[in-house]
This record gives sequence, C-alpha cells and structure tokens, in this order.
Amino acid sequence: MTQTTSNAAPISEYVETHDTSSRLEIRNLSRFFEGRAVVNDVSLRVQKGQVTCLLGPSGCGKSTTLRMIAGVEMQDSGEIWVDGKLICDTLFRVPPERREIGLMFQDFSLFPHLSVRDNVAFGLTGSREAKRNRVAELLERVSLTRHMDAFPHELSGGEQQRVALARALAPRPKIMLMDEPFSGLDNRLRDGIRDETLSLLKEENTAVLLVTHEPEEAMRMADEIALMRDGQIVQQGAPYNVYTRPVDKAAVAFFSDINVINASVDGALATTAFGAFLAPGHPDGTEVEIVFRPQHVRIDFDRAGRGPEPTPGDGVAARATVQRSRFLGNESLVEFRMDFDGSVLKASVPNVFLPAVGRAMWLTLPRNRCFVFAC
Repeated sequence: MTQTTSNAAPISEYVETHDTSSRLEIRNLSRFFEGRAVVNDVSLRVQKGQVTCLLGPSGCGKSTTLRMIAGVEMQDSGEIWVDGKLICDTLFRVPPERREIGLMFQDFSLFPHLSVRDNVAFGLTGSREAKRNRVAELLERVSLTRHMDAFPHELSGGEQQRVALARALAPRPKIMLMDEPFSGLDNRLRDGIRDETLSLLKEENTAVLLVTHEPEEAMRMADEIALMRDGQIVQQGAPYNVYTRPVDKAAVAFFSDINVINASVDGALATTAFGAFLAPGHPDGTEVEIVFRPQHVRIDFDRAGRGPEPTPGDGVAARATVQRSRFLGNESLVEFRMDFDGSVLKASVPNVFLPAVGRAMWLTLPRNRCFVFAC
C-alpha cells in the first residue's frame, strides 16, 4: 500500500539518513510492466553541481527511471533519497510538487496563452516583487529579456528551449531531470544551446540527471555516464573511463562503429593474423572476440612487396586491399578486404584519404586500443 503525504511539509520534515553527501540517491529501484522488468535494481548517486547522464538505447528504462524520481510513476521496489532524506519507497511517498525537482522534456510544454514572462513565473511563490526579480534575472541569463512579452509561437525552437529552462530553474530546484531535451532542435543550434544550458545549471549548482540515447551528447555534457541496457546500469563512470574501458562488446559498439576478430585462447594468448593478443583470465579453448574501433587501425602502404616494421605494441602487420573509400567531412572511411580470411575491416582516417580500390596496404592494431571479450 502506498502512503502519500497530503500536507505541504518541506522535505526537511521527512525521514533522514546519516549519509547526506549525495544530492540525489536512488537505491535498488525496480519497475515491472506485465511481469517484465523495465527498470531492474538500479542504484545511482548524483552530487550537487554534477551532471550525470543515463545513456542507452530506446526502451532500456531511462525515461521510466526519470519518471519514478520525479514522482509521476511509482516504483515496485527501491528507494529515492534527496539530501539524505527519504522521499519515496513502496510505503512512503512525498508528492511530486514537494520534491524540489525540476523537469525538462523534449516537448517544452510551454503554455501557449501565456507570455514568456508569465511562463517563467508560473509556479513561483512569494511576493510579487520577488517573483518579478527572479523572472528578470533568469530571462537576462538566457538572453531573452527583449522577448519577455512575446508568446511561445513567436519564438524559435532554441528560444523556446531557453524559456523552458528558465521556467524549470525559477523555483531553484535541487535536482533537474532532463529527458532528451535537445533532440527537437536543429543540429546547427544544438551544440550552442547545450553549452548554454550546462553553464547555467552549473552556475545554479543544480544536480542534473540527463537522459539521452546519443553518446556524443553524453560525452559532451556529463561529468559521469551511467550506461543502461535492458533496464540495468551495466557500467558507470567518467566519460573517458566508460569510453576507453568498456565492460563488453556492446558497450564499445554503443559509442562507435567496431571491428571484430574471432580467435581461440591458448596459454592466455589469442593468436590472429595480427599477432597474439593477451587474454588473461580466459581458460584455454575459450572463444574470444577482439574488438577495436575503426579510428585505431593503422594503415601503411605496401612498399617493395612487404609490410612495414611494426612496433611491439602494434603486433604483426596484416595485408589487405582497399574495397571502398568515402570522404565524410571530418574524416575518411576506408573498407579493407583482409588477405588472410576475406573478412572486411573498416578504418577511419582524419581529413581526406581516398586510396584507389584494389590498392594493397598493411594494417596493424595497437594493443592498447583493442579489447578482448569472451564470445
């Protein structure tokens, strides 16, 4: 049975724990639909002024997690804490309007009949002068002072997004939940709006939990990334660590294209045409996949009918012929047919590199850029 508070008590009057280091903490949160776990035992902490990104494919449980934290959906198990105080478990629940949590979604949900000024002021409490000053302060910070009397339909998408941000920040929420807030913006505007939003949230020292399915957005905005899959967090850490120390092949593939070579382990080594790869922890006979990104393939011309002299960290050079090359703007993508087994590997090269089809080259794989996973 769910108990819902009915009065207007502040969070400070609710149950308190001894650990107040995290602004937001969720513990073992789960949600089931028709017997299926949409969110399965998710735990997460977000500090003041920190941007944490829930990153994952559509349907992995990101938005459901956000809705439970916001209070618009009830969990089946688990707890939600704000500043060391319990705000929700399966028996006790602080209502959404008392959680001091701001919300921003892909749909800006501005009131069409209200001006920009009145949209930002909506929901503010206090004296008329205090509300007026807070609205003026935020509109100046998002560079919309001259549009304060305009209506939403008179603004561009980027301007509407800034109004939505100002409105969400107006009550000074402790936590901001953002569900794909930039996906509806033109690509030309998106980077600038994201940077402006991040700067303002940092100035307010707001704890931010951002949901996105775009790895680039997560890498650009987050202090910490929680990678979700099938309702669970499979890896969590700083963007650099999540990118360079993936837990499995799917984690590598979520951030970029990948190449995969299959091999069998013998004496803690996986031997391939590119030489041996260390495979510690895998018993002899284990089938493994050696995974690497196209940008980490090293290319050399085939001169005098032999390969280049690789460094120890490159392993052995393997011969290949060019199948196709394309210029993609900031880089070129080259597809190779490997001589040793006929497989196709991709390599990306900065700037313009368009070798002729059929051209023979030698490829090497830096060991510090390769990952070995059991099949």
